[in-house]
Order: sequence, then C-alpha cells, then structure tokens
Amino acid sequence: MKRNLLTAFCCLLPLGYWISAQSGISAELKTEYIPSSNYIRPEDSLKTDSKSDFKRAPLNLSIPLSVKKDSAGRIKAWSMLLSGSYAKMSHKNYETPLFPDQMLNAQVGLQHIRPLGKKWSMMMMASVGLYTDLERISSDDILGQGGVLFIRHFNPNLALGGGPVLTTAFGPPMVLPWIYFDWKTNGKVKFKLNFPEGAEAGYEFSDALTLKAVVNLSGMVVERNKDGKSTMFGYQQITAGLRPEIKITDKLSLGVTGGSTLVRSFSESERKIKSIFKDKKMADPKFASTFYVAVSLRWNLP
Repeated sequence: MKRNLLTAFCCLLPLGYWISAQSGISAELKTEYIPSSNYIRPEDSLKTDSKSDFKRAPLNLSIPLSVKKDSAGRIKAWSMLLSGSYAKMSHKNYETPLFPDQMLNAQVGLQHIRPLGKKWSMMMMASVGLYTDLERISSDDILGQGGVLFIRHFNPNLALGGGPVLTTAFGPPMVLPWIYFDWKTNGKVKFKLNFPEGAEAGYEFSDALTLKAVVNLSGMVVERNKDGKSTMFGYQQITAGLRPEIKITDKLSLGVTGGSTLVRSFSESERKIKSIFKDKKMADPKFASTFYVAVSLRWNLP
C-alpha cells in the first residue's frame, strides 16, 4: 500500500517548493545523472548483469498573477505553476524490455495562498498534466489533481500542515491525505527538514557560499498500456550527498550535488482504487546503489 501511495504522490506538483509565495517570477532548472548500475531481480533479490542508467532534467516555474500584502506583511497571492521533467534511460543486457526508455511529466497548475489569522494560512492548488513514456500518447496519459493545505505557522521557522488531495492517478477521482512539514534554523549552521521532499544540514561560510549535506526523495510516474489495461508505472529515488551552493547574485544561485543513490526502484499498479490498498506479494524491481550528481540553477525575479 505504501508504494502505491508514493506512486500517486509522484504525480503532484512539487508542493514543498511552491509553498512560499513569491512576489516575482521564480524558477529552478536542474539536471541529474545516475550512471548504470545493476538491476536487482525482485523474485530472489539477485543482482543481475542487466544495467540501467538515469538522466533527468526537471524545470519548475512560478509566475505570480496577483500579489497583495496585508498590514502585517503576510502575502495573499494567485500564481500559475509550470512544471516539467524529462528522463532518459539506457538499458543493457536485458532479455526482455522491463522499463521505459523515456519518461515525461509535464504539468500546468494554479495556486492560491492566503493567511487565515495570525498563525494559519491556506494553500489551494489544481493542476492537469501529461504523464507518459512517449511510446503512445493518449487521453489516459492526462491526469488531474488538486488539493487544499491548512498550514499552522508555529514561528517563522516551523510550519505543519495537512489536507485532502484529489487525484485521478488511479482512474476514478480519489481523495488522499497530504501532510506538509517544514522546519529550519537560522545562523551559520543551518538545518532544514521538509516532508515529503527531504532534509539538509549546512554551514554558511559566507553570504555567497553554503555547504550542505542533503537527502532527497523524488520520483516520476507514467501511464502505460499492459495487456490492454491502463497501469501506473512509478519511479522513485532517494539520494544523499554534499551540495555546495553558490550565490551568484541576489537573484541567482547555483547548486552542485555529488553523492550516491540510497534507493532507486520502480513500482507498477493497476489504475484501480483497490490497488492502493492491495499489498504486493513481491518486492519492487530496484537497482544497486551508485554515484549521483546534479546541478541546479535557481533564480527569483523581483
């Protein structure tokens, strides 16, 4: 059940990245590379001679449509969200094809953030997107989702939220729970925990350079036709490493991450609501740990 829920959550826009309202256009462009590593067969956990790599380029863009501030400086905003992620995989020594060669997730959405009193805020989001392996694009590849998060701000550095998320990843619209948690510290030594995206700990050497140790969870999902049935094919990865972040200007920063993959796996489920609650008899196919590298460029315009 947990793996099926994770597949559904991979369809959602990166909520943690958009949770803070921006007064100007903000964007992040990232490239990731994982070299070929051995495929681990699920039926007996045997490391085989089959290998697959992973290359991905995600882009997230937030365009404010309306931004207002109240007397306390809290933001009420409407924004358009654009998100796209293209992945390419190369496979070697497989007797039969098991995994897609390409994956594309592209979404467009609308977000609204507003304060609810002094300690609470609300975020509403709705989006529609294309989730495909690019082999055959049809209406089944189009998924919609939307949700409402109620967020309690205990202080400027601690927030906890929750709410319902509606998704069509499993065919009929279904409501799933969503939990958001964000905690960070100030000063030279920085800690940040953001669920469900990851955690980081860093030291600020100067205004222009910060070195961080990071752990991140991410994934993709595509609709595939198998034996005449529509199925959801999810990719999940957990990576860990070191990331120096360089502040090039007040509005532009560069991050370079080097580390390893802790988890890299695929999961597959029918597009039926009952498949969410169905326990799998066999482990998901996965790959051996290997090197991971990523380069990200983030900018915020006034």
